[in-house]
Amino acid sequence: MAPAPDQSPPREPGDRWRAAYACRTATSRGRLVEEPGSATRNPFQRDRDRIIHSAAFRRLKHKTQVFVAHEGDHFRTRLTHSIEVAQIARALARALGLDEDLAEALALAHDLGHTPFGHTGEDALDECMKDFGGFDHNAQTLRIVTRLERRYAGFDGLNLTWETLEGLVKHNGPLLDAQGRPVARYAKTGIPAAIVEYQTKQDLWLDSHASAEAQAAALADDIAYNAHDIDDGLRAGMFELSELRAVPFLAGLLDEIEALHPGLEKPRATNELVRRVITRFVEDVIGNSEALIAKLGPADVDAIRRAGAPVVAFSDGIAAADKAIKNFLYPNMYRHPRIRLIRQQAADVVRDLFERFSAVPEAMPGEWSADCATLDEGRRARRIADYIAGMTDWYALDEHRRLFDATPSLR
Repeated sequence: MAPAPDQSPPREPGDRWRAAYACRTATSRGRLVEEPGSATRNPFQRDRDRIIHSAAFRRLKHKTQVFVAHEGDHFRTRLTHSIEVAQIARALARALGLDEDLAEALALAHDLGHTPFGHTGEDALDECMKDFGGFDHNAQTLRIVTRLERRYAGFDGLNLTWETLEGLVKHNGPLLDAQGRPVARYAKTGIPAAIVEYQTKQDLWLDSHASAEAQAAALADDIAYNAHDIDDGLRAGMFELSELRAVPFLAGLLDEIEALHPGLEKPRATNELVRRVITRFVEDVIGNSEALIAKLGPADVDAIRRAGAPVVAFSDGIAAADKAIKNFLYPNMYRHPRIRLIRQQAADVVRDLFERFSAVPEAMPGEWSADCATLDEGRRARRIADYIAGMTDWYALDEHRRLFDATPSLR
C-alpha cells in the first residue's frame, strides 16, 4: 500500500469546495494494476464510468428489489434503486464537502453482487454454499469488480481505485475489530473468502471505518430503501396511508401534508410523503454529521477511518424513526403473504439451479462449464454461485424452464 496521504495534498479542481477530510484523487492509493491517467477524467470519475458501463450494472435492470417485474413497470428494481441511492449520496457528499464522484461510484456499485430475486436469492444461495464459505453480496460485489468482469485486455475486473474498493467492502462498516477478529456479523462464518483472497493482493484496512464518502453512500442506501419501499408498498396496495400513522415520524409528516393540502388524493399525498421522508433524513444526516465531524476535527481522510465510529450518521431521533419504519415494513411488506409466496418459489428456483449445475456442470454455458472437471469441489461450487448470482430474474426463470419440467410463475 502507498504511504498515508500528505497533510497538504496537491490541489485539484473543486478543492475550494472540498473539506480536508475528503478523499482526493491526487492522493489516491491507486489501482492494483497501474494505468496511464486520463486527460479528461479524474480516477474516481473513471471508476464511476467503468461501473456504469459494466455488464453487472446493466443486469441490475432486471433484478428484483422487492417485487418481481410482473407486478408493474413503476416498482423499483436494483437499477432504479441504485440510481436513487447515487442521487442522495451526491447530495450528502456535496453538503459535507466530500468527493461527489467517489460517493456516486460507491452508490452505483453497492448492489452489483446481488443475486436474482433480491435478498431471497441471496439467502438461498448462501444456504447452498454453506459448506463452501457461504455467499455474501458485498463480497460478490468485490469479486465482480476485481475478477468476474472481463472488459479490459490488461486485467480482470474493473481495476478500480483503492478508495472505491475499500468503500464497497466496508459498506456495512469494518469487518475486523481492533484485535483483528471478525466483527459480530462474521463471527460465526468468518470473513468471506473473496475478501480474504483479495486482501492478500491489496490491503483494504478491514479493521477501520471507510471514508466519509463511503459512509454517505451507505446511509443514502438506507434513506432510499425507506422512501421507495413506502412508495412501492402503497402503490401495490399492501398498506394504506392511514396505516403508516402507526409510525410517529410518518404520522407527523402526514399531519403536515393534510394541513397544507386538505383532502389531497392518494397518489399526490404519497409523493408528498416520500419526498418529505427523503428531505428530513438527508437534512438530519447533514446536520448531525457536521456536528460529529466538528467534534472529531479530522485533518485528513485517514482520521475519519480511524475515528472508531462513523462520522456520517443519523441523529438518535432519526435513527429511531429509521428503525420504526423498518419495523413497520417488515411485517406489512417484506413478509406480506403475497411476497412470502413469491419468496418461497424464488428460493426454490435458486436451489434447483444450484443442485442441477452441481450434478451436471456442463449444463452451464461453455465459458462457465469449461474446465469444471479440473476444479475441486469448493472452487466448482463457487463457479456455480458466480453464474447464478449474475443472473437476472428472467434469465434465472428461463434457465429453470430449460432444465426442469415445471417452473413457478412467481405471481
